[in-house]
Amino acid sequence: MNQSMVYNVKPSKKIFSIDDARNFAKKRLPKLIFDFVDGGSGDEKLSEINHKALDKIRLEPKVLRNVEKRSLKKNFLEIEYNYPFGFAPMGMCNLTWPKADRMLAKESICNNVPTCVSMASTTSLERMYEISQGHSWLQLYVFQDESFVLELLERAKKTGYKVAILTVDVPILSRRASDDRNGFTMPFKIGPKQFFDFATHPTWSLSTLFSGIPKPMNYVTSKNENIIFKRKDNRGKTDWETLKRIRDAWSGKLIVKGVMSPEDAIKIKNEGADAIQVSNHGGRQLDSATASIDALPRIRENIGDNFPLIFDSGIRSGSDILRALALGADFTMIGRPLMYGMGADGAKGLNKIIEIIKEELSTSLGLVGLTDINEVNKEVISNKYFQNTNY
Repeated sequence: MNQSMVYNVKPSKKIFSIDDARNFAKKRLPKLIFDFVDGGSGDEKLSEINHKALDKIRLEPKVLRNVEKRSLKKNFLEIEYNYPFGFAPMGMCNLTWPKADRMLAKESICNNVPTCVSMASTTSLERMYEISQGHSWLQLYVFQDESFVLELLERAKKTGYKVAILTVDVPILSRRASDDRNGFTMPFKIGPKQFFDFATHPTWSLSTLFSGIPKPMNYVTSKNENIIFKRKDNRGKTDWETLKRIRDAWSGKLIVKGVMSPEDAIKIKNEGADAIQVSNHGGRQLDSATASIDALPRIRENIGDNFPLIFDSGIRSGSDILRALALGADFTMIGRPLMYGMGADGAKGLNKIIEIIKEELSTSLGLVGLTDINEVNKEVISNKYFQNTNY
């Protein structure tokens, strides 16, 4: 489909790398909002550790192959996508820039990739499905009131959703120092510090004010009027029996997200999940966890070659996607880079970030001597990496 026929947006002319986007977003957004996007848990080091661990994996260039024509198409969960990545579930996206959810939905159409609708999305699951023309997956947590989750699954089924993601790595919300320091709460409580922060970033503040203060719309549209979004709500009761109930309630494809243990992965597979998402929540949960990419090959080795695996946490380039595919992922998810792009330059910034990642991925594929993304395996990785690991 011709992108210009669907979404008439031109790429940003001021962004040339993901680092550029991050730097512009840091200047353009209130500190409270930027740190919400950029920050992590505990000592806030794990996000960078994720990225550095990916960067240590070096690829081996191959020459004198005809790589003029390259395909990045990927079939995942019986759906053919144009690229081996989707847009990760991210709550309250419209805080980053007004209509961010709409931007993500439109880019998912243009690029034929999935966009994941968070339970805490600032656009309802029904509306996101409509504006993404069905390119949406629904993401859920299990709170104390499990009936709300079952309500969302029923709404998703009636709307037409085929894929649901159950995030299981947040039984307790980890301490996030930047959010605490900045006074980030939902809903906002604006004191002198927050007022000054917003006043010194008038473009964001006025745009957000005129567009309407973002709300968690899946809660707002619930038939249960007593349901309210509590960011720090206790989810500690979520257990294996919870997974069984969700599996029984949802007849579509079920992905379980936030898995870092091979033992857990095997059990989740045996409980009937259709795919597993290897993730340490982008460094926003257990701050002393291992890098997500280090868990991926161990899980692949233990779970077998054919079970579908998604990877996220730390992807900052197209070559990072190639590395993850080489170490056992079938599909990947991108999070923060998309938010940086929108924070830096709205729809133009998002478009440019996606174009950068696509170009880098296609180029990397050709430079390792391949023409089809489905041919990627561990042979594209330098032997030095395997000499320094147990894989």
